[in-house]
Amino acid sequence: MQDNNIVPNVQLNDIVNDIRNIIQNARNKAYATINQNLIHSNWEIGRRIVEEEQQGKVRAEYGMQLLKALSLQLTTEMGKEYNTRNLWYFKQFYLCFPDWQIVNACVHNLKWTHIRSILRVSDPKARLWYLQEASQQMWSTRTLDRNVASQYYYRLLQTSDEHKDIVENEMKTLTKGYADTPAMFIKSPIVTEFLGLPREMTYSENELESSIITHLQKFLMEMGKGYAFVERQQHIITDTQDYYIDLVFYNYLMKCFVLIDLKTTKITHQDVGQMDMYVRMYDDLKRTEGDNPTIGILLCSETSQDIARYSVLHDSKQLFASKYLTYLPTEEQLKEEIEKQKEIFRLQHIK
Repeated sequence: MQDNNIVPNVQLNDIVNDIRNIIQNARNKAYATINQNLIHSNWEIGRRIVEEEQQGKVRAEYGMQLLKALSLQLTTEMGKEYNTRNLWYFKQFYLCFPDWQIVNACVHNLKWTHIRSILRVSDPKARLWYLQEASQQMWSTRTLDRNVASQYYYRLLQTSDEHKDIVENEMKTLTKGYADTPAMFIKSPIVTEFLGLPREMTYSENELESSIITHLQKFLMEMGKGYAFVERQQHIITDTQDYYIDLVFYNYLMKCFVLIDLKTTKITHQDVGQMDMYVRMYDDLKRTEGDNPTIGILLCSETSQDIARYSVLHDSKQLFASKYLTYLPTEEQLKEEIEKQKEIFRLQHIK
């Protein structure tokens, strides 16, 4: 009689788990390959359409007639996905990214739905940035759509004009010169509609903090590159008193701790003074060899030009004020807010 228990259950479970992982990895690779091939196929279709249109002198009426004629035949033979609208997307894909090598370097983490979202971005630099970031950060299509809608790219560029060249170079060199330019990593405004808080300030700082912790992954993404969560309400003990810092992060690109003090009201000089003390205290008690000076961010419901010009915030390389929005603004509202925050940043750093 065959012994069904010849293989111990623990050993069998280990083997099953290993085989399950092998199968899943193979399926993931196959799925990724399918996505890559689909994206490449759509790009090639777009290239062929553009070549034909150029022979037709790029007349708008000829281009539309061509797409309709192609769609009529291709949907019958190859499927509904080759309708006029999708053929137009294929063409735009090629026109926006005529160099396949650039796209090929990014498509391993992307689906066609990512590409369609990126094609809606009119700025060529922003398009390329979203393509690269979506791939490197492995954004879902939903995350990409949200970042495009909140103008994530432009808010990264909201620093003063003197830093714009640095930001553009950062997109090319990625890790060069981070520690020297912490302002590149401080965004204002920060769009936090995902926290689910009302636009009216009817919540407490504790509720704001709790909501951030609940949605920590989205908050980290909104903060930008390099942030890692360290602790909530970190306890700091001096010779005379105990202190608690709302949120502590570490930015591995800047190689420094980042302290965040949450305020549900407009920033005050008392807030700035308190953060200045926290930063000095942290540098003295927590900062270790190899860390750059600690950064302090006052995350508040409203910033102030007077505070930027006349408080210790002025000309500080370690203190920053950022405004948060608990709703997703319109494009015009966001542009207006970005310009307002840029002016406050300029006032803070004007000599």
